[in-house]
Amino acid sequence: MADSPSTPPQAQPAPATPAAPAAPPPNPANRRRALLIVALIGAVLLVGGFLYYQYAQTYESTDDAQVDCHLVPVASRIQGTVTGVYVDENQFVKAGEVVVDVDPRDFQVAADQARAQLTQSQADIEAQHPNVPITQTSSETSISTGQAEVQTQEAAVASAEHDAAAARARQTEAEAQSQQAEAQLHQAEANNAKAQADLERYQGLVAKDEIPRTQFDQIVAAAKAQSATVDSARAAINSAQAVVAANRAAAESSARVVDERRAQLVEARTRLSQSNTNAPRQLAISQATLRAKEAQAAAAKAGVERALLDVSYTKLVAPVSGVVGKRSVEIGSTVQPGQQLFTIAQIDDLWVTANFKETQLERMRPGLRVDIKVDAFDQTLKGYVESMPAASGSITSLLPPENATGNFVKVVQRLPVRIRFDKDQKGIERLRPGMSVEPKIWLQ
Repeated sequence: MADSPSTPPQAQPAPATPAAPAAPPPNPANRRRALLIVALIGAVLLVGGFLYYQYAQTYESTDDAQVDCHLVPVASRIQGTVTGVYVDENQFVKAGEVVVDVDPRDFQVAADQARAQLTQSQADIEAQHPNVPITQTSSETSISTGQAEVQTQEAAVASAEHDAAAARARQTEAEAQSQQAEAQLHQAEANNAKAQADLERYQGLVAKDEIPRTQFDQIVAAAKAQSATVDSARAAINSAQAVVAANRAAAESSARVVDERRAQLVEARTRLSQSNTNAPRQLAISQATLRAKEAQAAAAKAGVERALLDVSYTKLVAPVSGVVGKRSVEIGSTVQPGQQLFTIAQIDDLWVTANFKETQLERMRPGLRVDIKVDAFDQTLKGYVESMPAASGSITSLLPPENATGNFVKVVQRLPVRIRFDKDQKGIERLRPGMSVEPKIWLQ
């Protein structure tokens, strides 16, 4: 038989809840006490806020700051093979300490060659030095010789002209004597003709005995004498003509001698003029050659100094004292001129670069005192504002913003303020470039 469904039980009524007691009326004293406490708290907050505001106006701070220093690169000035490296990263080195050696043999050979060239140039100068006074003396001698030769040729020309004049005078005299001899011949011929005519006429008379024989003999003697006089006159003419020919030849020879002497005088004067012109030029050439030799010697000396510099460059020394970083050289490496081998952080000259907002710079000035909290050591050091910035970081960046493109959004700029540490502080030797710090600059 199936079970019959059961009927649900009847719901029982809930018992009655007792009524809450009535709240007591508020106490006026407690209310006043609460209001007083709230007022005191508000007054404390207000005073505290005012005092904090006043305190906040006495300084400016930023967490965008870090320690900076000079990072001095050490680079090779020559090409060569590294034979020694004496420092490692994070090692402290002193200024002037040898840090890298480069094989010096090639540079020593170049230095020896430069010294040899200098020695040769100095020898050339010593060989050229005497040539200047020698050239000057030779030029003066040449001029003096030329002047003497000109004087000699002038005297020779004068002598030749005098001889030529004398020869012309003798020629003139001989020609006059020849003319006189011709006149005498004509006279002798005329007298001879008269004497011969008289002889013929007296021969007829003597044959007729019209004149005495003694007179005829006189006429004969006179005719013979006149005939002899003609012969003598003819001989005198021949002699005079010979003398004229000889004097004419002598005069012509003297004229040729004068022409020769004049030509020699012109030649001597030409040589003297050349000597006067060439003497200073030859001296200038000799002096210029000496200066050229001296210039070559100076160049050779500079070559020696350059070669010695290259030899000195084979020993790289630390330019400053500091800590080595970024070493990129090993023994056996081939370095090139200008190749950076490592850097030296100059930790004895540290400062803080604090990038303040431009709105924080209103009351800042150099010389203000600064508290510098170092994050790494949880230590506060003392310092002062050394200098104010020249430009914002965005302007001095590699790619400064171009606000003229139309995409301008005003951004509060930051400017780097340099803060210098006070000297001889405890813990300052532990600072390293790049450490974060929080500077607080006191504005009063």
